[in-house]
Amino acid sequence: MLVTNPFATFTTPAGRDALDNTLAARYHVDVEHTTHRGHAGELGARAAAEGYDAVVVHGGDGSVNEVANGLLGHPDRSDLPPSASLPALGVVPGGSANVFARALGIDRDPLVATRQLMDMLDARQRRTISLGHTLGRWFLFNAGMGMDAIVVRQMEDKRRAGKKATAQRYLFTTVASFFSSAHPSPTFTVEVPEHEPLTGVRFGFVSNTGPWTYLGTRPIRTNPGTDFDHGLGVFAATSIGVLRNSVLGSKLLTGSKDPRAGHLFRDDDVEWVRFTSEEPADVQMDGDYLGRHSEMLFGCRRHVLDVVAPPATVLPMGK
Repeated sequence: MLVTNPFATFTTPAGRDALDNTLAARYHVDVEHTTHRGHAGELGARAAAEGYDAVVVHGGDGSVNEVANGLLGHPDRSDLPPSASLPALGVVPGGSANVFARALGIDRDPLVATRQLMDMLDARQRRTISLGHTLGRWFLFNAGMGMDAIVVRQMEDKRRAGKKATAQRYLFTTVASFFSSAHPSPTFTVEVPEHEPLTGVRFGFVSNTGPWTYLGTRPIRTNPGTDFDHGLGVFAATSIGVLRNSVLGSKLLTGSKDPRAGHLFRDDDVEWVRFTSEEPADVQMDGDYLGRHSEMLFGCRRHVLDVVAPPATVLPMGK
């Protein structure tokens, strides 16, 4: 099944037709165009029920997230099927960021990515990855509470106003949010196993892999020790001060293998994370704004989804 999102930032009718024709020349392909929010998830569930070999998504991270959730069903289900019994998930980038695809080692150019995909499909190459979950949904690479979610909310507002979600606009919106007092972020508490609760947190990320964000072609790794084969990574800051976060940001931009700061808590390969706030705070998942919540419990399920991707040992780190 080929699932395409005609509303994704960088998909075009000509590009979608070319992808369809290229795949159809070698495989039997059922093409589905998403028409509404949640449609990609419905198609993922149908692909799992009807026993497709693979589902290829041509769109952004939101579409890929929906398909993955449709394939797997609710994270708390007791009858989660073995990954090998489900369709493998493939991605041809079509969004503005394509974080998941790039973290898997898929080229950001759709034409190159299509050739990669076909070579791996021919070789029946699969890689089984772990996923995070919260609020009854799976996340592929990242979820967060606080300032980053405020940025996601503002970016969604700008997209609804007709502006494209470019890397430069993300950067400008992030910097402006830290300087602005118009978007207050409540403090919250972060709990992880074998640590005392961390109070006074202003923003925090829970990662399923790294990198989970890019500035243009530059990967930003908040948790260099987190990957698709292990548990969750935590990155929580107790300050939104511009100077302190500018220093931290410079470490992230220069690719530090161990980014540290006095106001930062980091941990890798944890089984669960809990965020609690006395008042609701903004929350995002895989770049999708989820509203405001007072409590978030993040869990991890190991090796639940097969993806069409290069082996982890050959991931391009600087691309």
